Amino acid sequence: MNALTEALTQVLDGRWAPVRRDVREQLAALEPEVATGLDVEGQRARTAERMRRLADSGKPRLGFPPAQGGGGDVGGAVVSFEMLGLGDLSLMVKAGVQWGLFGGAVQLLGTERHHERYLGEIMSLDLPGCFAMTETGHGSDVQNLRTTATYDADAGEFVVHTPEESARKDYIGNAARDGRMAVVFAQLVTEGRSHGVHAFLVPIRDAEGRPADGVTISDCGPKAGLNGVDNGRLLFDRVHVPRTALLNRYGDVLPDGSYTSPIDSDNRRFFTMLGTLVRGRVSVAGSAGNATKRALALAVRYAERRRQFEAPDGDEVTILDYRAHQRRLLPAVATSYALHFAQEELVAALDELHSATEVDPTRQRALESRAAGLKAVATWHATGAIQAAREACGGAGYLGENILPTLKADTDVFTTFEGDNTVLLQLVAKSLLTNYRDQFEDLSPLATARFVAEQFMGTVIERTAARQAVERLVEATPARDDDEVVFDRGWQCKLFEDREEHIVDGLVRRLRSAGRDDAFAAFNDAQDHVLHAARAHVDRLVLEAFVAAVDRCSDDAARDLLGRVCDLYVLSTVEADRAWFLEHGRLSGSRAKAVSAGVNRLCADLRPHARTLVDAFAVPEELLRAPMLTP
Repeated sequence: MNALTEALTQVLDGRWAPVRRDVREQLAALEPEVATGLDVEGQRARTAERMRRLADSGKPRLGFPPAQGGGGDVGGAVVSFEMLGLGDLSLMVKAGVQWGLFGGAVQLLGTERHHERYLGEIMSLDLPGCFAMTETGHGSDVQNLRTTATYDADAGEFVVHTPEESARKDYIGNAARDGRMAVVFAQLVTEGRSHGVHAFLVPIRDAEGRPADGVTISDCGPKAGLNGVDNGRLLFDRVHVPRTALLNRYGDVLPDGSYTSPIDSDNRRFFTMLGTLVRGRVSVAGSAGNATKRALALAVRYAERRRQFEAPDGDEVTILDYRAHQRRLLPAVATSYALHFAQEELVAALDELHSATEVDPTRQRALESRAAGLKAVATWHATGAIQAAREACGGAGYLGENILPTLKADTDVFTTFEGDNTVLLQLVAKSLLTNYRDQFEDLSPLATARFVAEQFMGTVIERTAARQAVERLVEATPARDDDEVVFDRGWQCKLFEDREEHIVDGLVRRLRSAGRDDAFAAFNDAQDHVLHAARAHVDRLVLEAFVAAVDRCSDDAARDLLGRVCDLYVLSTVEADRAWFLEHGRLSGSRAKAVSAGVNRLCADLRPHARTLVDAFAVPEELLRAPMLTP
């Protein structure tokens, strides 16, 4: 690894560099995961064996409380899971189910009695578990799940029941083969009243692996990818569990059946409970980013060695020297850098918030919104970039032995689990609208318009770690009309801010014109606008994270190269939304052409550094051993 590559890796590894190094070493020690000859059971058995090795290493303890033998490092635990995305994605998902979702729910929704009883066995893998939230008829709409948990005061038990086929728990990781207990999300009913969705610990198998009484388990069967994960379906026929099976941090039932909660509102309690489980969503975004880095490293290496067609001098041309091929890969590399730095900020915010004694509700909501938006953008980027990498390797990229088909299949569902991406972007937009309403609801339309023009960027748009640097850059932007301004960072930041401000303001005006009776129809009709507002918001957050990373880079050569990579991220993003910028007068026709010319110019400038940029991802060499890269 040369000095420049090392300097870039240092910036990328950031605060949790030791954790990243440890996981790389662990992944390098595993045998390569491409094994096209294994059937589904063979893949599941191999993943289960790797889970045991992971548990024995002690690494999964990192994020759990020290009182139960954990490391107390929330951010480090998330980074550790994310890094598994460089390797076997079935292992990453199964580990996420066991220690992130199942263990995380017990830790964050349970109380001391649950921690003392279960966390040790969860960390050691002596108690394999599931996270049973999604139902056949209700996926993203968790608040309206149909499974019930009705309290019987005479018996001192909850009766967990699946009332209809659509209430069957579906796609549940660890359920088909290995899980012995599930955190089941159900409507809590006591004294004839429902108190909304709560989480319950429900045994689903006995010690010999047989389904528990009243529990029906079925196998989801082969999937398009991730076949090392044993997804199953769960139905409950009046399953009795003790009163203490309720994870009671936010709501409890006393022996006589009376319900108590520190949060009076059922609605607010539900969203508070769900908000504590944001780690899973954060981890998916980071894992998708790491899988994408591996795919791009493979594709760039291949493009540097594969030759096609003769140049005028008679030599065959390396395919990465073609501008079209550079455009296929290098903007994707730039976006991977940008999303990496945004993910790093997100994990730092999560660590700070969840390590605090008391959770700040305002900051928690901001974290949830950012996590939702980044998960959507990162997983869509993974889908697009891995497909581009596959195509960029031609027929070789379609062979299972060359890893890319497995990456493509295994990451495809990332756009769906931990929240459908379109739904998540609506969540982001609703958060923006809530912020807007909180600032402006008492103003007349004319006063609102004036206030927005003067104050929007300082009150509604979420502050990030880079705000001071961004504001300094914007203030320093020269008043110039030449096309070189597209490379000015202040101009770029202002362009992204202006787009977000304009789109959100326009959305508010559009929705405000609707009356109370047709509010749903108005929101439904404006969904294209809603999604665009959310995407503009996320793009701005990502850019500001990149600005902060460039700003803190102490190596001159690395900072210069990162600056050009940031330019490519910006200009390729603007080019992709060029229609909006033109329609709304933010770019002239000639300036729009300058943006595209700038992308071409940056691709040419970065071509000599392509290998350095992907090598800086520090994907273990053992994970890049593809036959297409051997002589």
